[in-house]
Amino acid sequence: MINIPLLAVSKEVLTIGIVVVAIFLFLLLLLIFKYGWLYIQALASGANVELLQLIGMTFRRVNARVIVDSRIMAMKAGLDYDTPQLEAHYLARGNVPNVIRALIAADKAKIELGFDRACAIDLAGRDVLEAVRTSVNPKVIDCPDPTKGRQTIDAVAMDGIQLKAKARVTVRANLERLVGGATEETIIARVGEGIVTTIGSAESHKKVLENPDSISKRVLEKGLDAGTAFEILSIDIADIDVGENIGAKLQADQAESDKIVAQAEAEKRRAMAVARAQEMEALVEENRAKVVLAEAEIPKAISQAFREGNLGIMDYYHLKNIQADTEMRTSISKTSDDTPKT
Repeated sequence: MINIPLLAVSKEVLTIGIVVVAIFLFLLLLLIFKYGWLYIQALASGANVELLQLIGMTFRRVNARVIVDSRIMAMKAGLDYDTPQLEAHYLARGNVPNVIRALIAADKAKIELGFDRACAIDLAGRDVLEAVRTSVNPKVIDCPDPTKGRQTIDAVAMDGIQLKAKARVTVRANLERLVGGATEETIIARVGEGIVTTIGSAESHKKVLENPDSISKRVLEKGLDAGTAFEILSIDIADIDVGENIGAKLQADQAESDKIVAQAEAEKRRAMAVARAQEMEALVEENRAKVVLAEAEIPKAISQAFREGNLGIMDYYHLKNIQADTEMRTSISKTSDDTPKT
């Protein structure tokens, strides 16, 4: 009677034990399936990564494959970086494989580049691998940049002749100034400004055409790479052509402007003269009106003289004869003036 409950309890314990073991084996197989190959690959490559670290990467949302491959790549190149360092850069949204490749390239090229600086360059948005490549293999920049729409740098010499120049700037990346340093656009702008200044200070465009290398020499002396992420190695004038005669064009435009101003002044004077002539005509008409009014007073004055006895009838006829004689002479004079001369 007592052994029956014990037997039942033993069966329940056995069942629970089997379930626990099954769950443990399942989890073990799952870990082996997910992390076993990565662990074995890292161990076989000499870049040991602990299994607990691989499991922790999952909880930290880190791509374990990226970290393991990057660590193996570094170890095979003779560089050793801890797994937490790689994880920290990954969590900072950095490109871990690109940083490792850049460090390997810098190490092979004997360029000083630490892990922290490489990570800083990568997090700053720069391509650290491309920067290392540019340090080894200098880069050529066209000035001006054809993709921006301008094909030449236009400047005017002191004699008024326009010159169109193209330059090619050879630069090498300066890793120490890559973080916070100015980009290629600044180099292009400074070189373009230097070319314009040099051409503008030349007495004649012929001197520039005879010695185009004088432009690159004077521009290089200005230290245009200061504060940039690059070191300028050379500035070469690829092409220089003669443009328009800007001086003559400006003089012609000035002459045209002066002519327009003179025409405006002449028109102003003509308008004033026309207005003055109209004023004079109005004044003449006014004076004529006054004469007519004065002539209208003459008969009144004669009548008044008759009434007062100051003018006799013979005096009146004598006055009329004089007026008739005067009108006849005036008529004869006009007739003689209208006769055509032979």
